[in-house]
Amino acid sequence: MSSYQHWIDGAHTAGSGTRTADVFDPATGQASGQLLLAEPADVDTAVSAASRAFETWGQSSVTTRARIMFAFRELLVQHEDELAAVISAEHGKTIDDARGEVVRGREVVEFACGIPQMLKGEYSDQVSGGIDSFSFRQPLGVVAGITPFNFPIMVPLWMHPIAIATGNTFVLKPSERVPGASDLVARLYQQAGLPDGVFNVVHGDKVAVDAILDHPDIAAVSFVGSTPIAQHVHEGASRTGKRVQALGGAKNHAVVMPDADLDYAADHIVAAGYGSAGQRCMAISAVVAVGPAADTLVDKIRERTRAVHVGVGTDPDTEMGPVVTRAARDRVVDHIGQGETAGATVVVDGRDLVVDGHEEGFFVGPTLLDHVTTDMNVYTEEIFGPLLAVLRVDDLTQALDLINANPYGNGTAVFTSSGEIARTFQRAVQVGMIGINVPVPVPMAFHSFGGWKNSLFGDHHIHGPEGIRFYTQGKVVTTRWPHVDEESLAQLNFPTAK
Repeated sequence: MSSYQHWIDGAHTAGSGTRTADVFDPATGQASGQLLLAEPADVDTAVSAASRAFETWGQSSVTTRARIMFAFRELLVQHEDELAAVISAEHGKTIDDARGEVVRGREVVEFACGIPQMLKGEYSDQVSGGIDSFSFRQPLGVVAGITPFNFPIMVPLWMHPIAIATGNTFVLKPSERVPGASDLVARLYQQAGLPDGVFNVVHGDKVAVDAILDHPDIAAVSFVGSTPIAQHVHEGASRTGKRVQALGGAKNHAVVMPDADLDYAADHIVAAGYGSAGQRCMAISAVVAVGPAADTLVDKIRERTRAVHVGVGTDPDTEMGPVVTRAARDRVVDHIGQGETAGATVVVDGRDLVVDGHEEGFFVGPTLLDHVTTDMNVYTEEIFGPLLAVLRVDDLTQALDLINANPYGNGTAVFTSSGEIARTFQRAVQVGMIGINVPVPVPMAFHSFGGWKNSLFGDHHIHGPEGIRFYTQGKVVTTRWPHVDEESLAQLNFPTAK
């Protein structure tokens, strides 16, 4: 049994609380560890440590920060297999999938290694007679991140490397379901030479979240999770004067046009829908089959769905592991039943799947529903499991209307061989991240990640250029160095350039 404590000011600590929570192995359904749950006093201790550290870290050179990021990046490479194993054990995803998550998170660290270039300001010479003007950006202070279970290392790495590289100090509240990766990251930061108190981890539940939102010394909060909690975080953080970026839920559509390569589309839709058991905020969950493409497409997806190998994440033959909790499994199973009752056709049914030797694991098989309509719960709700719902429309206009009417706007894709259709789609669709023959269009680290509508609350997307802007604030300086005998030119009317 693993045991997790908070990481505050460069060391593990039990803190002030006595409440605990079990950490489960989704493949066995058994508790594999336990962690302490933070009380408000523990959050306050972490913020105090971060505040003290900011006094010096906020004044450190960009070169110093970049060098630590380079060292941290190398440690992430060296410990890639260890991180992947921890993620797989607590989340259930396959080792290869977990390793991919580590790599995509590390790309943000690589972006942060270039922070001296990213923080270069602007200079304007002689904006008026003898007057120059320049601008630069400075860190906010103590900032916090609240992260979900589905990407135990990647999503936190979207936040803290950018925040720390720009000169802030950080308090992370990871999901209590998957604490192991964040604990290891804290130790790797220390090995990389990051001063104590710059990066802190408090494990906890809603008590810790609300303490972060209410704390007067936290300047900004980043969040990724469900839409209801994103709204709660945005409202709570805004009420206490914090900057906030809160990324919410999704219902990602893949539109398949009749001119698409249907084998290619089916391959990628199955991978995007069932990878990580559908527990990705960018997973495809709704397939919009256009016109005559529908029947053939459903046949091809059916064939590939039945071939997906479900098992334990550590088995190299496994393509899809369990969902994260028993409640998650029951929710997916219930939605399949609701869809069937509402009139959807169950093409592939994953409700009765059992993995030999792991009968108590949280497994549900990949499931395909056809003839789904927009009024069914299986479409309107974010299921977050291995369930693909096929909706049928007559043309591209109907497909766009369907997507644009959905309250979520995280990611979408279109499969087509037509440049005209692709351009029409990308300009007309009301979604933040778009793939053209790419089903999971997660931007690289040098672009920013974020959706529209109920998928994002706040003004800034996460990581990339918008991440730097989120974690810093601008200053503009206007200077004049008059000669000793120069006329002052002071006047009561509003000054203008001369």
